[in-house]
Amino acid sequence: MLQELEIEAKDENLDTVLDMVNGQMEEMGFLPKTMIRMAVAVEEIFVNISHYAYGDKTGSAKIIVESSEEPKGVFITFIDSGIPYDPLEKEDPDITLSAEERQIGGLGIYMVKQTVDDIVYRYEDGKNILRIFKGV
Repeated sequence: MLQELEIEAKDENLDTVLDMVNGQMEEMGFLPKTMIRMAVAVEEIFVNISHYAYGDKTGSAKIIVESSEEPKGVFITFIDSGIPYDPLEKEDPDITLSAEERQIGGLGIYMVKQTVDDIVYRYEDGKNILRIFKGV
């Protein structure tokens, strides 16, 4: 099953994105605990697009949720036409440091990387494309 949603990249549209992702994950039999963790990851990625991809302007985000049988799980792809940005290039924060000692930024994408089974970024045809995978 494949679902696509093109939506304005604004915080108030997050619930629509989460409804689509959660619906498909529930249909696939994901455990509630996994769905909650994935909702945090999806929120982090979508909110980053809405806050940073287009600077002071507003643009759109396309979200594709695709069920997979081999490997069994779900692929979620985020596409935007914003400023080129590879979140995977940022070095992981040193979580052994106290919050005061840590550099600002990077914790959200670190959490995403800890939650998903695979994450891939590419910039193609003027678009940021971030794809995550979570197995059932």
